[in-house]
Amino acid sequence: MVTLSILGSGSGGNAAVLATSRTRLLLDAGFSRKELLRRMQLVGCAAEQLDGVLITHEHADHIAGLPRLASKLSAPVYLNEGTRAAMGAAGDSLERVETIGAGISFRVGDIEVTPFSVPHDAADTLAFCFRAEGVRIAFITDLGYLAPHVLDRIRGADCLVLESNHDLEMLKNGGYPWALKQRVASRLGHLSNHSLAEFLRDQFDGAAAHVVLAHLSENNNLPSLALLSAQRALAPRARIPSVQVARQDQPLTPICL
Repeated sequence: MVTLSILGSGSGGNAAVLATSRTRLLLDAGFSRKELLRRMQLVGCAAEQLDGVLITHEHADHIAGLPRLASKLSAPVYLNEGTRAAMGAAGDSLERVETIGAGISFRVGDIEVTPFSVPHDAADTLAFCFRAEGVRIAFITDLGYLAPHVLDRIRGADCLVLESNHDLEMLKNGGYPWALKQRVASRLGHLSNHSLAEFLRDQFDGAAAHVVLAHLSENNNLPSLALLSAQRALAPRARIPSVQVARQDQPLTPICL
């Protein structure tokens, strides 16, 4: 059995654990070391059980606890050269590093990992597809739009974790400075509820039994809005996947595949 546990997802921190009977991977480390360990314990994963830590990009909500956590682990950190360089001293402090690149698959234990680039305003942002025990998971957050090559990666996944960052009206009428509003809504920013709904309505292949809405903005979105938007987009379908909203304040109930 493959288990995906979203430890937390949103503007204030992101992390997840992907586990099989043999292998455990931490995806991003956007909380403090103490909080990461606490949340991992809640889903039954101890730090010493980790076989690797995968990093999508260098923004603080994805690496806040990485240096301190990595210093206590025997498992390596997997990230690309651009991300490590952009981390500065924090990247230099990492002792056990495996350099990865977009489009180059590798294995950690019995999990096949395929990283691929996504459009976001960081040095070299990655998303990941995972394959293990006949199950395929696509984990895609922090992107401004669903580029054609991203849509290709999504097809055939049994579980989709996709960004539903902001409600367009809340962003427009909210308190962010105009430049930040433009950045969030740009093709190098974050995916809106509306954009995700368009995908679910028009391009989703229906293969996934589970869809997780992730990386919701604390200021420009509401879980109820994101969920309603996705549910309306999926309503005409004969087979509707389970749709859940990842929370910032606590882990989501593990998804068993």
